[in-house]
Amino acid sequence: MGKIKLSILDQSVIKPGGNAKEAINETVATVKLAEKLGYSRFWVSEHHNSALIAGSTPEVLMVKLADETSSIRIGSGGVMLPNHSALKVVENFRMLEVLFPGRIDLGIGRAPGTDRITSSILNPSNDFSEASYLQQLEYMQHFFRDTAATRQGLLIATPQSTTIPSQWILSSSGGSSLIAAKFGMGLSIAKFINGFVSPEVAETYRKNFKPSTENTEPQVMVAIQVVCAETEEKANEMRKFIDFVFVQFEKGNFNSFKDENYIRNYRFSSLEQQIIDRNKGRIISGTTDDVKEQLIKLSNDFETDEIMITSMSVDYEARRKSFELLSNAFELNPHT
Repeated sequence: MGKIKLSILDQSVIKPGGNAKEAINETVATVKLAEKLGYSRFWVSEHHNSALIAGSTPEVLMVKLADETSSIRIGSGGVMLPNHSALKVVENFRMLEVLFPGRIDLGIGRAPGTDRITSSILNPSNDFSEASYLQQLEYMQHFFRDTAATRQGLLIATPQSTTIPSQWILSSSGGSSLIAAKFGMGLSIAKFINGFVSPEVAETYRKNFKPSTENTEPQVMVAIQVVCAETEEKANEMRKFIDFVFVQFEKGNFNSFKDENYIRNYRFSSLEQQIIDRNKGRIISGTTDDVKEQLIKLSNDFETDEIMITSMSVDYEARRKSFELLSNAFELNPHT
């Protein structure tokens, strides 16, 4: 296994008392930092019906992020395909490829990124079936390769582009690993969503991988929540916010959150502590040496040389420092 590459998934989290504009501005500042520090990719997410997360349209935000940078890869983590028309997704990403050729990643997810009712409103024809999802993926490949047609003739996804974005399937349970293998796409394993996902998912993907025009070899990355600080005390403070958010999500609360001071002094109940314990596998936290050791182990377990890190911490300066510490620890090479 070669040198470990690090990438960032940013969810544009809105801090208590803050607003979406501030969250998006922080995302823009973070992508500039990521490029400067030598991170390989910068992905943004798709969430709906949540006052906590501003990132609802990755394909729109990606234009701003790619325009503010020059070399780091910019991607979606991901586009939740059942919420959309396959043709429109391809047109959006063809436009991105025309604007920023060779720098665009299309991460594709099957989960709604929201509750089922909101997803149904986003796309009234969504029947939430795997068969429909697979059909959409098939259609996308035809649109990207200009092989789609109806009885009336060819159906061209515009604008025309000489390049195709790098395509990745997002998987949290492992079920999508075979789908990624079938289409010859990269596999991004969302351990930050499911802390119990095992390396067997990557093994299954590799064993069943069918080369595609874009990928002759399987590609695997693992995404996980990471909190890195100069002191254990600061790392624990940052992690407590993430633990608090996970507890609220499990209770069905996606919109109302307390300020940092409230969370700092909050005492979890025994039931809430059980939720936190169940989610331990979703987060790596600690001082630099400890976090580096855990990330190397994660990389070895999944036999991957790329890890995507995300952090729901609302303390921007602490989050920024975390990215800097990790860049130094893994000796990332700044983009030029």
